[in-house]
Amino acid sequence: MSQWNQVQQLEIKFLEQVDQFYDDNFPMEIRHLLAQWIENQDWEAASNNETMATILLQNLLIQLDEQLGRVSKEKNLLLIHNLKRIRKVLQGKFHGNPMHVAVVISNCLREERRILAAANMPVQGPLEKSLQSSSVSERQRNVEHKVAAIKNSVQMTEQDTKYLEDLQDEFDYRYKTIQTMDQSDKNSAMMNQEVLTLQEMLNSLDFKRKEALSKMTQIIHETDLLMNNMLIEELQDWKRRQQIACIGGPLHNGLDQLQNCFTLLAESLFQLRRQLEKLEEQSTKMTYEGDPIPVQRIHMLERVTFLIYNLFKNSFVVERQPCMPTHPQRPLVLKTLIQFTVKLRLLIKLPELNYQVKVKASIDNNRRFVLCGTNVKAMSIEESSNGSLSVEFRHLQPKEMKSSAGGKGNEGCHMVTEELHSITFETQICLYGLTIDLETSSLPVVMISNVSQLPNAWASIIWYNVSTNDSQNLVFFNNPPPATLSQLLEVMSWQFSSYVGRGLNSDQLNMLAEKLTVQSSYSDGHLTWAKFCKEHLPGKSFTFWTWLEAILDLIKKHILPLWIDGYVMGFVSKEKERLLLKDKMPGTFLLRFSESHLGGITFTWVDHSENGEVRFHSVEPYNKGRLSALPFADILRDYKVIMAENVPENPLKYLYPDIPKDKAFGRHYSSQPCEVSRPTERGGKGYVPSVFIPISTIRSDSMEPHSPSDLLPMSPSVYAVLRENLSPTTIETAMKSPYSAE
Repeated sequence: MSQWNQVQQLEIKFLEQVDQFYDDNFPMEIRHLLAQWIENQDWEAASNNETMATILLQNLLIQLDEQLGRVSKEKNLLLIHNLKRIRKVLQGKFHGNPMHVAVVISNCLREERRILAAANMPVQGPLEKSLQSSSVSERQRNVEHKVAAIKNSVQMTEQDTKYLEDLQDEFDYRYKTIQTMDQSDKNSAMMNQEVLTLQEMLNSLDFKRKEALSKMTQIIHETDLLMNNMLIEELQDWKRRQQIACIGGPLHNGLDQLQNCFTLLAESLFQLRRQLEKLEEQSTKMTYEGDPIPVQRIHMLERVTFLIYNLFKNSFVVERQPCMPTHPQRPLVLKTLIQFTVKLRLLIKLPELNYQVKVKASIDNNRRFVLCGTNVKAMSIEESSNGSLSVEFRHLQPKEMKSSAGGKGNEGCHMVTEELHSITFETQICLYGLTIDLETSSLPVVMISNVSQLPNAWASIIWYNVSTNDSQNLVFFNNPPPATLSQLLEVMSWQFSSYVGRGLNSDQLNMLAEKLTVQSSYSDGHLTWAKFCKEHLPGKSFTFWTWLEAILDLIKKHILPLWIDGYVMGFVSKEKERLLLKDKMPGTFLLRFSESHLGGITFTWVDHSENGEVRFHSVEPYNKGRLSALPFADILRDYKVIMAENVPENPLKYLYPDIPKDKAFGRHYSSQPCEVSRPTERGGKGYVPSVFIPISTIRSDSMEPHSPSDLLPMSPSVYAVLRENLSPTTIETAMKSPYSAE
């Protein structure tokens, strides 16, 4: 079943989540019409490869044209209209930046997988629940409402300022008119009336000035409260959501809404600043005893300027954290001399700043590393398809400096994967007479010199971002805090949903919980960093994380389709395995990951002895070396056992609980099953055709079932000759040889 078909079968509460991330960037109509084609493309790779992204965008448009041709024949006017509009929007929006469409689609597919995994969870995980609480959504709405109210209030004070200007102009005109009158006219009744009118106008002018200043003071106060109590808190929540997204959690949307709020507030504050400047001009032209402008304006201007500075300093954010294009699902791990990308955004989008803001990138100040490549670029609205003011560095690469003692450098030496660094970005804003220095930093990154260090480096990134909201604690691993079991299990499921397309269900998570709790008393529900990634599992030569990472690698490279289809139970203990199989039909089997072999997968089946005794048989785990020689689905199809004097047969009949084997795995077989060839049948160049046969022996005279399994390089024709010339007993005796692998 395709991923999109699975999505459509979700409950309404999950479908509402799906609806949130489909928009004009990637309309749901396209996802629906091209579901299978979209899922068959590697959008993650294309998101960091411009050539590949360009080809995929062109192919996407071709697919749309084909759909247009089909619906045109069906005369579906509404769908024809929508597809034409969508095609035009996609071509216009992504033509100059094809990698962005790959990022958008990749993110949508990943978010679908996460939601599918969440739907299989008995309850929503604690981290995801905290990010999607109703109080957070309510605060978002309140912020937007208050920003709009402030913008409206500033528009009202703009009218007040204009009214004051007009009133003062009229007063000035009348006053000058009196000054030009003859002396005799100045003593007339008309003159006295005019003086009274001027006095009333002055009183009104004084009242309006005080009223305008009072309104502006209130706006400044409300803006201050909004920024410090709500907007900055909303920004911090977005940064926390970004942390969680980096380690596989839900996508961190909401930055566009924040940009709108920051921009509207900045426009309002600059407008308020201009209004104060106009009031100063008016006061310079005409002042009087008790004039409120000279008394209040300076302090108000200082407060407005401070708010502008503070708003700008918080508006400079890392929109997309550092990530190597070669490992898009492992952000924040950087390898020396390998390029990485990072994107920054200024949440205050003013046209005056386009191409005027130059950003410089550097690495933290320990002088151990430097950044090579173009590290200074200008921000532009054209840099992003959504029209934000941003800049993306695509060609930076870290380099380790030579040791101060001289001689050979340290490049390639062992690096501590718990040592944290940060990428720092600096810029300067010059706008409306103000000069503002801005600085921001990435989340902590881990430097590696060899790709073999990647798993442990990624473990450090996971632990850091699960355990703390602090975005700049570079000494975190001097004393890393413990993590709660519930949070850790949730993140483990995210690793599978984001990296291999299917998260873990409650049964699988329970098995992991049991495996983790063996290592600790667990009375407080927490797990230490050492237990997770440093100390070996009981009786094993590897850590829990090393074991789990090897399984992820095995799935990704060798059994991905089977995992995505949900046919690999994977995480089940031997004890639970027997409980599940004991009452099933003979030949029922399940697939599980080995607990003793790194990156190994095995299968266990059930059968009955002649006296009705239930027996379980498990094969020696298959590792990546053996799976590179023969696809796992083909192994399940062709697997044979030799038991006593019986003819070799495949004991695997039903995938647990009762799915016929070929129904489950048939579409994943790489070829038709090979019939045993006769020696006279010749293949190419005169050779006898050969295939690998997965084969095991089960000894009938043993109380404990053995579980050998080897991929023997035996051709079908050789096996046929053995059958013709040797008895089954002799073959079995040979299989029991001490030289045979068991």
